[in-house]
Amino acid sequence: MKSRAVAVTIALSFAITGGGWLGAADVPPPWAFAVNPPGGQPVPDDGVARHVPNSSAAFTLTQIRDLFRVPDWHPDNHSPMPEIVAQGRKPGVFACGFCHLPNGLGRPENSSLAGLPADYIMQQVADFKSGARRSSEPASLPVNLMIAVAKAATEAEVKIAAEYFAALKRTPWIRVVETDTVPQTRVAGWMLIAADGGGQEPIGQRVIEMPEDLERTELRDSASGFVAYVPAGAIAKGEALAAGGGGKTAACAICHGAQLRGLGPVPGLAGRSPSYIVRQLYDLKYGVRAGHWGELMKTVVAQLSDEDLVSLAAYTASLAP
Repeated sequence: MKSRAVAVTIALSFAITGGGWLGAADVPPPWAFAVNPPGGQPVPDDGVARHVPNSSAAFTLTQIRDLFRVPDWHPDNHSPMPEIVAQGRKPGVFACGFCHLPNGLGRPENSSLAGLPADYIMQQVADFKSGARRSSEPASLPVNLMIAVAKAATEAEVKIAAEYFAALKRTPWIRVVETDTVPQTRVAGWMLIAADGGGQEPIGQRVIEMPEDLERTELRDSASGFVAYVPAGAIAKGEALAAGGGGKTAACAICHGAQLRGLGPVPGLAGRSPSYIVRQLYDLKYGVRAGHWGELMKTVVAQLSDEDLVSLAAYTASLAP
């Protein structure tokens, strides 16, 4: 435990100073595998109803934080949520729409499910349940909660939720910006947010994915998306890698389809969270994600460097979903 704590401290210092990260399976990039600092407490609920733009709904902080009741600010923007998505089932099966949002577009700490093949979603839940899919960061609460839900949910519940999310239309959700400098950040809500003071720092070889509007994100407003800052030139480098990288890897479109929008049961990558993409490539490279097609993907990512993962994530996120 002590050696891991030292390693994580070193990795964090690399991130803070704009460096890369330590390329070891037990030290995942902290900007992608964001972990809340210890001791944080949510703001107490003052009982005042909150509001967001273009919505007539009103929720208190207690209602917004209820894992068994999705704060649906924009019910007209999606099809009616099944009960398992909107309310979950007590005990242990949290409302799917709480983390992944009613529109299925998700947040940097989890995954976007909208438009994914239903069979693919069900397979991932099965992999979480069996232990084939985990996280390189053992302290990742979002992944640990997903594992717990996967173990508690019935096959019928998983199928209903998967079919709901699969039917949702993907829309632009993440604005990708190439840059040399980025806002200084801290972790809150298992994602990166701007640090107090508003300073800037070099981006290095990182993806800095943040809410466009922190207040609306904290209220779980499904109409407020994210901005992803990526290194200058990363998109073009990622495009070359996605085409095979001169033999360094396999062309992504072979399996993931034209414009990387999916092919049959294989998920689309276009327009999805670059933080999420880096986590999955990293987990696959080090064998932590070893579920369906895991062995095939492990050979694809085997020769990719840390910088390559960033570039691929930048490119896929920049594509129209």
